[in-house]
Amino acid sequence: MDRVVHAYGTRAAEYAEKVGTIEAAHPEDVDHVLRWARGLDGPVLDVGCGPGQWTDLLHRAGVQIEGVDPTPEFLASAVERYPGPVFRLGRAEDLAVPGGSLAGVLTWYSLIHTEPVRIGPVLTSLARSLRPGGELLLGFFAAEEGEIGPVPFDHKVVRAYRWPVPVMTDRLVAAGLRIRGTHARAEPGVRPHAAIRAERPG
Repeated sequence: MDRVVHAYGTRAAEYAEKVGTIEAAHPEDVDHVLRWARGLDGPVLDVGCGPGQWTDLLHRAGVQIEGVDPTPEFLASAVERYPGPVFRLGRAEDLAVPGGSLAGVLTWYSLIHTEPVRIGPVLTSLARSLRPGGELLLGFFAAEEGEIGPVPFDHKVVRAYRWPVPVMTDRLVAAGLRIRGTHARAEPGVRPHAAIRAERPG
C-alpha cells in the first residue's frame, strides 16, 4: 500500500483535475451510488475517497458520510474542493471506527490496487465495521470474458486488478457478508465495470 500511496501522491493534482469531480463519473454510476446511499440510516464511510467527489455528492444528498483516504495529497485536495464533508486519513484495513458501528461503506474503485492475497483480510475488516444490516457497495473493474481469476493490468497510476464478478462475490461471502445484488456495465473502448452490494447479516 505504501507504493500505491506514493504513486497517487505524486500525481494527486493531475488525478483530481481529470476525475476529481462528479461530472467525470458515469451517470449510471452516480444514480446507482445515490440510490444505495439514500437507503441507509446512519454513518457511512467513503473508503479510499481520493479527491472527494463521491463523499461530496453523498454529503449534499443528506447522507451522514466521512471520506477516508491514505494519501495526504488527496485529502488536501478534497478539503479545498469540498468544504462540507469531513475528510480524514485512514486505510481500508484500519478505519479507526468501532466494530459494528457503520450503516454503510462505499469502496468505489478504491480496492482495485489491493493484491489478491490481501483482499480477503481487507474485506473482512470492512465487514466488521458494519452494523447488522449495514451495507457495503463495492465498485471495481470486471474481468473480461474467459478470465477466471483476478487479472493484473497496467493502470495509469500503478498496477491494478480486474476481477470476475463471481470470484469477488465469493470473497465477500467469505468475509462474512451476504450478497444483495450485482451490477455490470460494458461499453466499447472502456474496461468492463461491476458493482456488488452486500450486507452484514443481522
